[in-house]
Amino acid sequence: MGLANLVPLVASLHRDNGELGQADGPLDGSGYLLGVLNTQTNVAIVVLNGNKRFELERWPALVVLGRAVAAREVKARPERAPQLLPGLPTPRDVRDRASTAPPCVNAKSRQQWAADLPVALMAWGPPSPELLGPARFALETYNRGRAAGTRAVLGAVRGRVRRAGKGSLYSLEAILEEQPCRDPTVCQLPVSKKTLLCSFEVLDEPGRRMLLRRDCSPVDTKVTGDRDETFSSVLPLLNKDPLPPDFSVKMTSAFKKFVSTYNRTYETKEEAHWRMSVFASNLVRAQKIQALDRGTAQYGVTKFSDLTEEEFRTIYLNPLLKEELGKKMQLAKFTGDSAPPEWDWRNKGAVTKVKDQGMCGSCWAFSVTGNVEGQWFLKQGTLLSLSEQELVDCDKVDKACLGGLPSNAYSAIKDLGGLETEEDYSYQGHMQACNFSAEKAKVYINDSVELSRSEQKLAAWLAQNGPISVAINAFGMQFYRHGISHPLRPLCSPWLIDHAVLLVGYGNRSDVPFWAIKNSWGTNWGEEGYYYLHRGSGACGVNAMASSAVVN
Repeated sequence: MGLANLVPLVASLHRDNGELGQADGPLDGSGYLLGVLNTQTNVAIVVLNGNKRFELERWPALVVLGRAVAAREVKARPERAPQLLPGLPTPRDVRDRASTAPPCVNAKSRQQWAADLPVALMAWGPPSPELLGPARFALETYNRGRAAGTRAVLGAVRGRVRRAGKGSLYSLEAILEEQPCRDPTVCQLPVSKKTLLCSFEVLDEPGRRMLLRRDCSPVDTKVTGDRDETFSSVLPLLNKDPLPPDFSVKMTSAFKKFVSTYNRTYETKEEAHWRMSVFASNLVRAQKIQALDRGTAQYGVTKFSDLTEEEFRTIYLNPLLKEELGKKMQLAKFTGDSAPPEWDWRNKGAVTKVKDQGMCGSCWAFSVTGNVEGQWFLKQGTLLSLSEQELVDCDKVDKACLGGLPSNAYSAIKDLGGLETEEDYSYQGHMQACNFSAEKAKVYINDSVELSRSEQKLAAWLAQNGPISVAINAFGMQFYRHGISHPLRPLCSPWLIDHAVLLVGYGNRSDVPFWAIKNSWGTNWGEEGYYYLHRGSGACGVNAMASSAVVN
């Protein structure tokens, strides 16, 4: 499929903060979104307004090329050197593109709209032989960690090269095609090949090559222009090929397998039919999440696949975390030690078995007890499984199954006089009267500290001091099965954290850096109860609320 048909192109962007940038020049009336300019510092957009072009300072959500842009939506400054991509469209390109302008572009603006379109949306010629080596290297890097049947192939490439010191810096644009998904437990059938438009920067020096930048987005998408789109409306839509005649049979079979695997029972036939429709819808959602993930994670059927998104959030997540109204803690001192290449406290005896919070939003309690268990082990040499139920019942600042904050939980442990063991104060999964006994407390803490937002410093602190309590945005975790998750930042905002977990280690899989995260949804979720998240990019706010108890 030629790129002339790949309109509109979805650009995945995020705001750096809650405010839009200040305007150095006016943006009157309305314009049209024309293209994306990637820089080393941020992502900018070029719009056309009359005969003016602007580089936006901020953009609040996912956007679409050709979309009408109202002046009230943006604060902009005139772009200084508008050069989106190497090369310029030919007059013939302009004529061809003008005939396919989106409806939001009026007749008067069609020729200018087409002339200003980024060259990425034009037909490409044969690639220069000089570009093939760096392009294949970029493709190999992209495919690392992917199963043999899911690796992308190179469809087309173009770019430019400039000399950099003793080497060459290649700025490449490539079309990649990923193989169709054939597993009904992971995605809806059928799914055509997924086409990606990627930008790569490859530094080629004597004796080595380095990938400096990788930015890939699915193409051939259709999204509405409303700024207030829902989650489902801004994700790429599924391929419109007709479903095979036996699709309903396969879906029914997948649902029956789900019911059997997770021992589901429904009170009425009507509820069973409803849950099957939710299950089918969730497979579609999982596929959309899969299409936009930049890591090696696989999403599909999990034990939560018959829950709506709202049900899942209400039962299992923690809305209080994003409010950050808990007790303030001192910032831990960083010793300056460097982080080892990898570390895993599970192999060193500091982590108890994976637990299950059940249908209760008590993740905050499990995150804190996991941290305290590790701290006590490191200071006293004994690993004890501690009581989350004590915190659910006796922490009067937090909200039990409705959510809580680790900082408040540390204070509750100090005020109560310690934690009992899981054996003495067992988990019930709902709030009950506080039954804490100071005589039965086996563990105490002296204080708690807030940790650095630098992931390098977090890794160093973890290796030296033990597992860390963190909070993350749980985007996609409802359908996570295995692999390293790396959602797009706009979809997994660090400002919308809603789940507390425990960092127990870090490392690399096929050169993909990860955090090893102990979750509290049982061993029949994820990788035997663990979640693996990309490390080094602030993915899903993993570095936004890191803390630890202090045991002297």
